Amino acid sequence: MSEHRTEVDGWQAIWRLDDHRVRMMLVRNLFESEPLLSMSSVATAPDLVQVRERFPALSRLWDAVRHEYWTESLSPKEHSPGTT
Repeated sequence: MSEHRTEVDGWQAIWRLDDHRVRMMLVRNLFESEPLLSMSSVATAPDLVQVRERFPALSRLWDAVRHEYWTESLSPKEHSPGTT
């Protein structure tokens, strides 16, 4: 499970994919020491819909995360030699 980082307007979201769901592991303002959200387990981490509802002022960050998710999901996957 790979970790992704998205930054917009001084905010950073670190997220992971969990069965096609975007799970927020960390959300923080890059200029502050305390994170807005920090999760240690993917199973308990809120998804993109939940953080959008909880923190609507960060809509540009959530839009960027969604864009990166779809860009990755729709990009052709590389195959190793010998696979189809």
